[in-house]
Amino acid sequence: MIPVTPRLWLDENEIEESFVRASGPGGQNVNKVSSAVRLRFDVRNSQTLPAGVKERLERLAGRRLTNDGVIVIVAQRHRTQERNREDALERLVELVREAAVVPVTRRPTRPTLGSKLRRLEGKAQRSGIKAMRRDKPSGGGDD
Repeated sequence: MIPVTPRLWLDENEIEESFVRASGPGGQNVNKVSSAVRLRFDVRNSQTLPAGVKERLERLAGRRLTNDGVIVIVAQRHRTQERNREDALERLVELVREAAVVPVTRRPTRPTLGSKLRRLEGKAQRSGIKAMRRDKPSGGGDD
């Protein structure tokens, strides 16, 4: 079991890893060694995650989520297979940790009496300024 939060764990059996050749620079080594890791985690069929976490995880995964509900993470930042495995697993755990946080629902608030009065006073002041502009005689004629 892989700890995510104090109350949430991921089952190692639900994570599938495959090793592929990494793209990019690396000289002769890049053509011989499969150092990149493709990690797959089936969110929809996971037995360890609660329904709410699964739902948020699917939303957070974005383009890493397949149509079948499988998260695919490709790690090829490092030269060694072991470091790429750790990197992919860290990224999955971080994604699940983000999904485990229940968002706080917003409770609508009402404006205070003071804020209503300030708003109305500002409107009255602005109205007075505009009224004074209308009442002024135009300065273009002979007096």
